[in-house]
Parts: sequence; C-alpha cells; structure tokens
Amino acid sequence: MNVLANISILLKTIPTKPGVYQYFNSDGVIIYVGKAKNLKNRVSSYFNKQHEGGKTNLLVKQIADIKTLVVGSELEALLLENNLIKKYQPKYNILLKDDKTYPWICVKNERFPRVFSTRNVVKDGSAYFGPYASVRMMNTVLELIRSLYPLRNCNYNLSKENINNNKFKVCLEYHIGNCKAPCVNEQTEEEYNQTVHQIKDIIKGNINSVTKFLKPLMKSYSEKLEFEKAQLIKEKIQTLENYQSKSVVVSPTINDVDVFSIVSDESYGFVNYLKVINGAIIQGHTIELKKKLDETDDELLQIGIAELRVRFESESKEVIVPFKPDLDDENIKFTIPQRGDKKHLLELSERNAKYYRLERKKQQANVNPTKHSDRILERLQKDLRMPEKPIHIECFDNSNIQGTNPVAACVVFKDGKPSKKDYRHFNIKTVEGPDDFASMTEIVYRRYKHLLEENQSLPQLIVIDGGKGQLSAALKSLDALELRGKITIIGIAKRLEEIYFPNDAVPLYLNKTSESLKIIQYLRNEAHRFGITHHRNKRSKAAIKSELAEIESIGYKTTQQLLWKFKSVTQIKKATLEELEAVVSKKRAKVVFDYFDKKLRNVD
Repeated sequence: MNVLANISILLKTIPTKPGVYQYFNSDGVIIYVGKAKNLKNRVSSYFNKQHEGGKTNLLVKQIADIKTLVVGSELEALLLENNLIKKYQPKYNILLKDDKTYPWICVKNERFPRVFSTRNVVKDGSAYFGPYASVRMMNTVLELIRSLYPLRNCNYNLSKENINNNKFKVCLEYHIGNCKAPCVNEQTEEEYNQTVHQIKDIIKGNINSVTKFLKPLMKSYSEKLEFEKAQLIKEKIQTLENYQSKSVVVSPTINDVDVFSIVSDESYGFVNYLKVINGAIIQGHTIELKKKLDETDDELLQIGIAELRVRFESESKEVIVPFKPDLDDENIKFTIPQRGDKKHLLELSERNAKYYRLERKKQQANVNPTKHSDRILERLQKDLRMPEKPIHIECFDNSNIQGTNPVAACVVFKDGKPSKKDYRHFNIKTVEGPDDFASMTEIVYRRYKHLLEENQSLPQLIVIDGGKGQLSAALKSLDALELRGKITIIGIAKRLEEIYFPNDAVPLYLNKTSESLKIIQYLRNEAHRFGITHHRNKRSKAAIKSELAEIESIGYKTTQQLLWKFKSVTQIKKATLEELEAVVSKKRAKVVFDYFDKKLRNVD
C-alpha cells in the first residue's frame, strides 16, 4: 500500500476527541507533534488544503504515518504535547530554548528537614520550590529564612534511635545560635516541623499567614511577661514585613494569580511569566521559543503556559493573559484586564518579555555580529523577494524646505550597517523650483552613471523615500541607464509604512516588529537626517552670503568669526574698528569697517 492510500485510511479512523497527534516520516522518525480539541478535524486540515507557509507544505510531503493519543481535556493534550516535544525534539516543532539548570530551594524529606539550594531535583519525596531564574533572588529568600529560624545544616541521620543513644554532640552552629540542637533533644520534632511549615509559607510568598501566626504568639509571651521571647518574635515580624515591602507589590486584593504575556518576531516568541501571591510578585521568568512553522502568538502562548505552570508547579485558578488562548480548561479562569492593577501587571509582564528579547538580540549581535547581520539580511531578502542577499543597500531622500536650496542625500549600508564614508550629498542642478519627482530622477541618474563610469560595484537594493510617484521618478533613471531588473528597487511611504514595488499597485505591509521593516526605516531616517543636515548648512551659507559676502576680500571663514562674536550683521555694522580688530586681522577689520561706514554715509 502506498503512502497516500495509507494516510487516506488513517484519516477516516482518527477520533473526534481532544488529544495529541504525531507525524512520522518514511524512516519511522517523529517529525512533528501537535495537539487539538478535535483530532480528526485538525489532522485532516493538513491534507485537504494548500498551505501558505512553505515549511508546512514541506512537512506534509514528508508525512508517511500518523499516530494519535486521546486524552481527557485540551489542557492535558497541551501538557502531553509539551512533554513529547521535549523528549523527541521533532524537526518541525517549536524549539524551547532554555538549556540552563536553574536552582531550587529544597526542603529535604527527612526527620528535622534541612533547607538548602540545589540544581538537581531528585524524586525522593522532598519538597522543591522554584526554579529561580535569579540566584540572587533565591539567596535573598534563604538569607531571610536563616535570619528568622535556627535550622540544622548537618547531614546526620537524626533518627529517634540515634538521638536516644546519644550518638551526637552539639557543634559550633549551636553555640553561635544558628541551630537549636535537635540532635541532642534540645528541640522537639513538633517545634521544628512547625518552623518548617512557616518556612514553606514564606517561600511560597504567604508572608501574611506567617505573621498571623506570630502576632498572637508575641502577645502570649508578652502577657506571660516573657519579654525577651516577645521581642524576638517582634523582630521576626518586622523582618518579614520589611521583606514583603521590598517585593513588587501590586495590590493586596490580588492573590494567587499567574500572569502570562508574549512578544514575537519572525523567528522567535518570548513568553514571560509572573507569579503573584498576596499582591506581591514572588517569581518571574521568560522563555524563548524558536518557530518552525510560522506558529501564531496563540500557539506560542499555549506552549508557554503549559511549560511554565508545570515547571513552577502552579495551581493558580486565575491566569491573566493579553488575549484568550484557544485553550479550554474548567479549572482555569482566563482574565483579559482592560484597566486597574491587573492591567498594570500584564503591562509589567510585557515589558519584561520585550526587555528579554532585546537582551537576547544584543547578546547574539555581540557574540557573532557577522551571523547576526547575515540573518537580518537573509530575512530582508526573503521579505522583499530578492534574487540575492542585499549586502550593499542605498537609500535616497530629497530635502526641499519651502522651495529653497533643493538638495538630496544618498546613504549607503554595507553588511546591514551604515558605511558613512560612502554617504553622498547632491545639489540639484537641472531642476527649476520645488519638483521632488524631477529631483529624484536627476540624483538617481547622476549617482549610478558615476558608479558605472568609475566601474564601481552597484547595490543589490535601492530604497526610495516616498511612495509610487517617487519610485516611478527613480525608475526613469534606471531605465535610461539600462539597470531596471538588475537592481531591486522599492519605495517606502511614510504614512502607513507601505513598501511599493515597480509595476505593482498593491503595497507590501511588513509586520511592525519585523527586522526587515526596521532596517528599511533606519535607512530612510538616516537619509533624511543626512539630507536635512546638508540643507541646513547650505541655507546658513546662503544667508551669510547674502549679507556679508558682497564685501571684497572677505571670505566665509572671516564671516563666521564675526558672526560668532557679534551674533548678527546688524551688530557688526555698529562695531568700532577696535572691536573688529579684536576678532579678525587689522587688514580685514579695516575692510569691513570701511565698507559699512561708506554704506552708512551714502544712505545719509
């Protein structure tokens, strides 16, 4: 039986229940794992339509066998999908990039439990809290615990038999007050366990439950006139309240809530998680997901929720999200806040996700700048449907303010970065009056005629600052030089950031977060800045020339020196000869003074 016939039979027998589906290639290797509310509808959709994404079409061509696993709910399907992806790492699935071993706080499963940090989670019945993305945060919690509660840190087997047989002796930790010596029956197991219970509450962020227990105890000691014990309890309460005040407190009314947000670009998704207990953020973590099949934000968010809730062992009933994920679970209430403290929490989570994405990009650029530039240029090539990678890009902009001193600018990017030594200014020579289209035709023609005559390399991409009109004007020059079709050329219109191609009335709209759009905007903005700077300099020179350059033997440098000192031509006219000589040479000062003195006498 051939593959298509086998797939056709399998599609007819797939159940309509929620579950997980696995695609295998002809070698029996899992190449994709997915989850669905309705397995039959989801799996069939891969084979009954043409997909927009090229990777999805490639996946479908490689499917030789399908297996499904039915589960009780969509959430169970999501968790199972996540576990299978981690186990088999299929070629076409999102790659979860998070290879660090994060630290945990362990409350050991033993008599008189120890509390310590570890990076190895062992299934021995011990309680593990974390993981902590920040070692500093974990150490802060451990230091708080040690300052509040004397605990043993030895690894002795404190069984009843060993203690009753006087097998141990008190150590230095007992003498300096860090341990109450349960090894020699100085502390009962009940008292010790009560301490451990409070420690667990503190680690979970339930500070209020601990203070509620301690306050009546302090009052009881005080009533019994045991003021030293009461004072110790009071200091513990103050330490706890001080620790809680340093947490990121949102609102005491928000209790036991998970917050998730997502930001993404063409290749990656970044899901941030915040854990809120009693109005304080006690945990925060961001994971990076590498896209394989142009997955949507909804799909990425679902994976993030499943992964992080399992990792942090969260059982929160309320989950704050930016949008309702396509995930139904009767034990979870999804909240999409519009205002108030919950909205502020979501915004904080989004800021953390954006910051993490920015940091990752900076790290990639610093570690391997060439690879970083290549990736951006390859994306630009793909988005603009170019035949080759745009290693050399040039962008043109006209600067024509109120119809005066028309100039233009050409900026050059090589390997995705500005090549400022190759920037060029143009004074418009053949166009009368403010005609931006004719000016664009002139400068593009002059630029590439010069490059051809000098036998210099041409760019792979030309960006024109403007819409269809400016693009058409530039194309006239490429036609005249027989370069049309040899260089990719686009126009970018400012209003909606539309990308125009020659002979195509429908513009391309790139994603606002796209790196391709960002580099095109960078080119446009740099050309505008460079052009405006030249235009201002030209206007300044023209203004100076109109006032002072009429004086014979007085050049631009002398004019600048005089204006710098006297601020205006009017003040120069009023200056005495001695004042002028203090700024420029006696000879030039005399020329300027005589010129204005003569004009003044003629007017009179």
